[in-house]
Amino acid sequence: MADHFTEDAFLGGQLTVFQPSKGFRAGTDSVLLAAAMAADARGSALELGCGAGGALLPLAVRAPQLNLTGLERDPEMIALAEMGVRHNQLSARVDCIAGDVGQLPSDWQNKFDYVFSNPPFFEAGKIQDPAPEKQHAYIESLSLKAWLDAMLFSARHKGTLLLIHRAAELAKIMALLERRTGEITIMPIRSFPGSDATRVIVRARKGLRSGPARLLSGLTLYQCRGGRPTPEIEAISRGGDGLNWSGA
Repeated sequence: MADHFTEDAFLGGQLTVFQPSKGFRAGTDSVLLAAAMAADARGSALELGCGAGGALLPLAVRAPQLNLTGLERDPEMIALAEMGVRHNQLSARVDCIAGDVGQLPSDWQNKFDYVFSNPPFFEAGKIQDPAPEKQHAYIESLSLKAWLDAMLFSARHKGTLLLIHRAAELAKIMALLERRTGEITIMPIRSFPGSDATRVIVRARKGLRSGPARLLSGLTLYQCRGGRPTPEIEAISRGGDGLNWSGA
């Protein structure tokens, strides 16, 4: 386990997440990923690359009828995630498993009602190398195609996939999903009004007939450049509200 870690309040103090003092720390992407699933979701959900539980644990609190599994290859991060599960008394519904996304158990095929992920965003050599403790969280060890293949492998027929990624990769994501999923909905995430989207959350259902994708107006994080969070983000990060997928 990491020698130095912090105890961080999430969802306005509804739960505690233990995170390394140095290295990858859950931020807005994790909060939004947890909010992407409906609070009344039930059945089983798998997070590929759960880290210390920055999305896994908030989702467990938001969706009390959901049983969750988190897969993480970093032994220090999985130990912190397990600490969070115990501390927040979620052991009855949340399992944390050490493993690699590229080598999933064969009995996970078509197993989960929901599969969600915030994968590493960057290919090796495309950005300046991050600090060693952040390497695995930022630099791809698997291609985006391989990561999406793992998500599709794990999801049951008509199961839901949820992915947050860089907006610049949307065309690639769509090309990889459109023939294998349906009901694709895209939510752009922008920093402030008038700015370009830097993230997208993509929701799709495995095995449905491919059809027109929906592109929502999206979500704005801050009221202005360098300003306060928008009311929508405050309600999500502090109150545990979910994302509005209706587009209304």
